[in-house]
Amino acid sequence: MEIKKVAVIGGGAAGFFAAISVKENHPSYQVILFEKTSKVLSKVRISGGGRCNVTHDCSDIPTLCEAYPRGGKKLKSLFYQFSKSDTVDWFESRGIPLKTEKDGRMFPKSNNSQSIIDCLESEIDRLKVALKMCQAIESIQEDGIGWKLSFNDQPCQKFDIVIIATGGSPKITGFDWLKNLGHNIIPPVPSLFTFNMPDEPIKKLMGLVVENARVMIKKSKIKTQGPLLITHWGMSGPAILKASAFAARELSECEYEFEIQVNWVDETNTELLFNQLQDLGQLHSQKSIGSQNVFTLPNRLWNYLLSKAEIPRDQKWNEIGKKKFRELVTILTQDDYQVSGKTTFKEEFVTCGGIDLKEIDLNTMQSKIAKNLYFVGEIIDVDGITGGYNFQAAWSGGYVAGKLGS
Repeated sequence: MEIKKVAVIGGGAAGFFAAISVKENHPSYQVILFEKTSKVLSKVRISGGGRCNVTHDCSDIPTLCEAYPRGGKKLKSLFYQFSKSDTVDWFESRGIPLKTEKDGRMFPKSNNSQSIIDCLESEIDRLKVALKMCQAIESIQEDGIGWKLSFNDQPCQKFDIVIIATGGSPKITGFDWLKNLGHNIIPPVPSLFTFNMPDEPIKKLMGLVVENARVMIKKSKIKTQGPLLITHWGMSGPAILKASAFAARELSECEYEFEIQVNWVDETNTELLFNQLQDLGQLHSQKSIGSQNVFTLPNRLWNYLLSKAEIPRDQKWNEIGKKKFRELVTILTQDDYQVSGKTTFKEEFVTCGGIDLKEIDLNTMQSKIAKNLYFVGEIIDVDGITGGYNFQAAWSGGYVAGKLGS
């Protein structure tokens, strides 16, 4: 029976899943999982407000790939080997039933991320994966027959195979310990973040949610759609977070000074909308426009948009006139806001950038430059939009890497 030593570096979702996969596919191998801090699975713990957004209910793999601004179609082979359905089956077969919310996000039925953590920790215990905490690796070197890992406070260790799952880094210096491997590293920039609008009075409406808004980043091709949240610093919600992901590099280059345009009513036919307003003007002729919210917008937002169009909220519908209706249509569908800066959530920080995908065999997750070296998770130049996609990439990548090319 062949026995090999495998090091998995990084105690996050991808690292745990890779270590588990190695032992399931190669039971005789010795697997050690290294984590540099005193905590494991930190992002799992806080994801989804502490519920853990395990994956997204998308079984169509080409559609699933569209949720990854970096990676995209290149991830097909990964998801065909371990899909969203495989993720659901894997957890449910271990006593962790999942549920699907109306927006497609999937969570444990317990509504507690601890269920996922307990499951993963139980699996590495069952499979006898050795977990080494507070062990930071300073460098990794190929020594001709395997890999030598150097630590800052203990002797070097040698391994036949290494899987690196250390996650993203906000600065390229976070990849310095990998420089000698010869891989090209795409400079990291933030991916999922909210938009700061210090000079926009709409912040006064903090806490309001529009269920289906359209967002366009001006001077770009980026357009997104979904719920939009108004915050005390600007705007957030899935529509904003998706826009930040797809435009991550462009927004970094302009130092987060840009304009967005919001369509509040999910209607692109402005002439149709104008005619609807005129018809409503006749239907509600004697009612004040501020008290007769004809869209599914929060009332405070409706009145805010009226004030932007300089229409008094107590003005009667039949007093408004075509010119003001035209101005209101423009506000409803092409409402511009200046963004000056971003806000990221430290614990859930997501970056684009990392190990260049061109240098990784995405059928196996093995390096094309060095044999018996694998990369998985956010350390590679793959990132998904909000909604469970980053975890799905971690589960799929970890599973495939753990097969070790077999």
